[in-house]
Amino acid sequence: METATKPLTEAELQAIDAYWRAANYLTVGQIYLLDNPLLRQPLQPSDIKPRLLGHWGTSPGLNLIYAHLNRAIVAHDLDMIYVTGPGHGGPALVANTWLEGTYSELYPSVSLDEAGMAQLFRQFSFPGGIPSHVAPEVPGSIHEGGELGYSLSHAYGAAFDNPDLIVACVVGDGEAETGPLAGSWLANTFLSPVRDGAVLPILHLNGYKIANPTVLARIPEDDLLAMMRGYGYEPYVVAGDDPVEVHQRLAAVLEQSLAEITEIQRAARATGAHARPRWPMIILRTPKGWTGPREVDGLQVEDTWRSHQVPLGKVRTDPEQLAELERWLRSYRPEELFDATGAPVAELRDLPPTGERRMSANPHANGGVLRRDLVLPDFRDYGVGVTRHGGGLAEATRVLGEWVRDVIRANPDRFRLFGPDEVASNRLGAAFEVTDRAFTASIEETDEHLATHGRVVEVLSEHLCQGLLEGYLLTGRHGLFTSYEAFIHIVDSMFNQHAKWLKVTNHIPWRAPIASLTYLLSSHVWRQDHNGFSHQDPGFIDHVINKKAEVVRVYLPPDANTLLSVMDHCLRSRQYVNVVVAGKNEQPTWLDMDTAVRHCQRGLGIWEWASSDDGGQPDVVLACAGDVPTMETLAAVDLLRQHLPQLKVRVVNVVNLMRLQPESEHPHGLPDAQFDTVFTTDRPIIFAFHGYPWLIHRLTYRRTNHDNLHVRGYKEEGTTTTPFDMVMLNDLDRFHLVIDVIDRVPGLGPAAAGLRQAMVDARHECREYTRRHGEDHPRVRDWVWPS
Repeated sequence: METATKPLTEAELQAIDAYWRAANYLTVGQIYLLDNPLLRQPLQPSDIKPRLLGHWGTSPGLNLIYAHLNRAIVAHDLDMIYVTGPGHGGPALVANTWLEGTYSELYPSVSLDEAGMAQLFRQFSFPGGIPSHVAPEVPGSIHEGGELGYSLSHAYGAAFDNPDLIVACVVGDGEAETGPLAGSWLANTFLSPVRDGAVLPILHLNGYKIANPTVLARIPEDDLLAMMRGYGYEPYVVAGDDPVEVHQRLAAVLEQSLAEITEIQRAARATGAHARPRWPMIILRTPKGWTGPREVDGLQVEDTWRSHQVPLGKVRTDPEQLAELERWLRSYRPEELFDATGAPVAELRDLPPTGERRMSANPHANGGVLRRDLVLPDFRDYGVGVTRHGGGLAEATRVLGEWVRDVIRANPDRFRLFGPDEVASNRLGAAFEVTDRAFTASIEETDEHLATHGRVVEVLSEHLCQGLLEGYLLTGRHGLFTSYEAFIHIVDSMFNQHAKWLKVTNHIPWRAPIASLTYLLSSHVWRQDHNGFSHQDPGFIDHVINKKAEVVRVYLPPDANTLLSVMDHCLRSRQYVNVVVAGKNEQPTWLDMDTAVRHCQRGLGIWEWASSDDGGQPDVVLACAGDVPTMETLAAVDLLRQHLPQLKVRVVNVVNLMRLQPESEHPHGLPDAQFDTVFTTDRPIIFAFHGYPWLIHRLTYRRTNHDNLHVRGYKEEGTTTTPFDMVMLNDLDRFHLVIDVIDRVPGLGPAAAGLRQAMVDARHECREYTRRHGEDHPRVRDWVWPS
């Protein structure tokens, strides 16, 4: 489709070029200058920062796009936010937010004058200042971009259920080489032109990464265009190194793209047709480090990888480089851009939008201000009836699914369920009674629960699920991510970045709290006996606990009723990452709903009904965390009651893993005195744990009785086998727990030697049975807690 060749008048061209030059000047100043921000005197070495940090190469392109988007916002009164994949271009975004005035409004010490400009320059990548990326401190940012690959998924997540929002997303050509970004082009398949907003991807081909050319910049352009068309986009190319020509071409292509978005949405909303359109996207090919030094020390810098970070690295010690830096800064003609006070001249102040139309002040980029609490049905109405402990068999996540179904029904515009093709597998299929999977590609008669406007987003990429949910949360909405436990590791690094974002925003007053990111991990390690070793890994919780205590929570509900209570709490929470691990297979329900609620409120507690210490001092504490470890612990207690009735056993169940830490380490931590009351100060503790045993030691190493703590858990033994054989492989089974009690309770060994031998024999008997019959022994399979 043809576009106008010169949409900008001469006055508009001069204004937008001046704005671009101002942003570039401010960008360079942040990287280099400690003082003398307006070059009122010749540059001296003392004006230069001692440590030169930051990234120049991508910044002129980011500034160019920002200036043109501002013009379009004003011309068409657009509701738009700006997501930048090349997060290394942090100084560019800071520059634009200062030019728009938002930065000074939020940080009054960085005023819109010469003193403020000096502070703007000094603080960038400086001790006690701000980071070099598009960090949470930057107004308008929902995406730091320090780790590459997530920009486009964040953009699409932001557009979901925001019908009037346009998300301009700059994808760096280095970032485009990552797996998560490559998968994100497919996200347009889940975007409804009727109910959702729009994403305008801008692939910025500046040709180089930190030390190498980028792949997409070097393949034939016909191949690149074919690839983008194959992903379902209509690509428009803007290429060149002449500012005038590039300004005109970019303005024309941007006008064309916005017109197409408007028409796509108008037609779809008029007819109700949600089918996948061909959305526009822009390919911008400009030199890396454009307008910077062309050569340094006889080597080409502009339009090469050498411009990626700091093109002039010796300005403090090399007079020639210092002079070159001054020439570079003066090439932007700052005397035309800033008035006598150091403020942007009136012509620049008139170019960007005002108020909340500024991309740096758009409330969608500070989603907590738009967040509305979920309408949550009373989870107690969905509980499993329990007339005796362990009596109500239930698939915990299937029970939860009925509640999630009604959460979706009650919140049709601000809650979505995300999963990598595992929603039904993880027993949340009740959701499909009220909604479908979002899907705008072709739908066949044989498909089930596919619709262009579904509230469930399923795509076989954990990266994409995570990124879409993060974008959705960061712009003020709520969601739940369900995944197989072993494969949530795929997003370890994405979780890292989001947890860091939350940690930082907790200390930024103007950032409003967002809904927590909640994971439901099912198909877990102890019930992946059919899929085998590749599907058996509980280590995500170890990874999560590395993060700051103020932002992470880990829950291991032992049954369906506790799962309902925990999930209600998680969906009400803010500014956390919640990890909930729960099985999907049929398990006993240990607690009635009222007891389950109280137990979850405590986080851990003594199960008096399972204990035999009569409230006094026990001989041994049997602790457990997780549904399968809980069942094995109670089965072990049953054996001890039968064979060692005189033994005083205390049973402690842990739902909230963070309760094991001291209160000095985590807000949910149990005070030492209370911990000692529950776990004793001198009695053996046998702890059956869902995950890797050393995590429990790590959480409790400061506790008084840690030396008497013995933990059983997953020790990297697995295969395709039966459920009970799986726990036996890792010595978590009931028989081994009884052996542990016999071995660790003082004086019990000789008296219980026969029982110990019987437990060893029982393990052999059960293993032989599985090898002969292919299923678990009836004594295990049919066990129930005695009434």
